[in-house]
Amino acid sequence: MTSKEIRELSSVEIATKLRELREQLLQLRLRKQTGQVEKTHELRTLRKDIARLETILTEKKSKAPKAA
Repeated sequence: MTSKEIRELSSVEIATKLRELREQLLQLRLRKQTGQVEKTHELRTLRKDIARLETILTEKKSKAPKAA
């Protein structure tokens, strides 16, 4: 998932996607411990996607108008 794709999503959609990716990462880590993962590079990819989502979500929150 690229930054451009993420920026097109709303804050709620980003939060939902973030939750899904964290769940996938957890499952992948558990499978890695039992030796069932063939593509270990997926762990790194998921971590980077999560970081992108969190960064863009933070940017959107800081740009949002603050209600007094």
